[in-house]
Amino acid sequence: MKKLHASAAEALKGVVADGQTLAVGGFGLCGIPEALIDALKDSGVKDLTVISNNAGVDGFGLGKLLETRQIKKMIASYVGENKEFERQYLAGELELEFTPQGTLAEKLRAGGAGIPAFFTKTGVGTMVAEGKELREFDGETYVMERSLVPDVALVKAWRADQSGNLQFRLTARNFNPAAATAGKICIVEVEEVVDTGALDPDQIHLPGIYVHRIVHNPNPEKRIEKRTITEKQGA
Repeated sequence: MKKLHASAAEALKGVVADGQTLAVGGFGLCGIPEALIDALKDSGVKDLTVISNNAGVDGFGLGKLLETRQIKKMIASYVGENKEFERQYLAGELELEFTPQGTLAEKLRAGGAGIPAFFTKTGVGTMVAEGKELREFDGETYVMERSLVPDVALVKAWRADQSGNLQFRLTARNFNPAAATAGKICIVEVEEVVDTGALDPDQIHLPGIYVHRIVHNPNPEKRIEKRTITEKQGA
C-alpha cells in the first residue's frame, strides 16, 4: 500500500470530516505537524474536538484553527500561551476538558494499547475527579480515567521510510508516538523520506503498522515559542 502522498491536503482528503475527534502531536510548538495543521485549516472542517497538550500560540499551530472557529472542544493540559484560546474559553465559546499532563499522555497510550480505562491517584480530591468513578486499592483512593481513541491522529516525525516506519528527533518526539498509536487513522508529516530498508531496525521508534499516510515537508518553520537569552557577565 502506497503511504506517501504528494501534499498535506491530499493526505487529509477523504479522511477528515466535521465533528471528528483529532489527536495532534507536539508540545508547545515543538514537534507539531505544521503542514497538516495548515491543510486542516484550508479543508474547512469544523466542530472538531482536538486532543493536544496545548493549542499552539496565536496565529500559529493549532492557534490558526481557533481563529477560524474550527475547534469546538479542546482536551488539553496547558493553555497559557494562547490569548484567543483564553478569550474563547472565558466567553463560553470553546469547551475545555482540562487533563493533567501525565494523565493525558497515559489516556493516549492506553487508547493505542487497547486499554479502555485505568486508575490513577492524580486528580483525586480535585475537580479533575468530579463525576468519575473512585476506587480504593491498598488503602489509597484512585480515580478512573477513560482512554482516548481519536478518529484521526496528526503526527510529526523526523524521518520515515516508504513503509511508514518512523524516527523522531530529540524532544520533538514528545506526544507524537502516543497520538500515533491511539488514532484510528494516523497521518504523519516528516522532514525526510528514505527507501524501505534504509533505517536500522534498532533505530525505529514507531513501526509503520501504525502509520496510514505520510506527507513530506522538508522545510518546516519550526517557530520558537518563547526565546530566552541569558546575558553573560562582563559581555
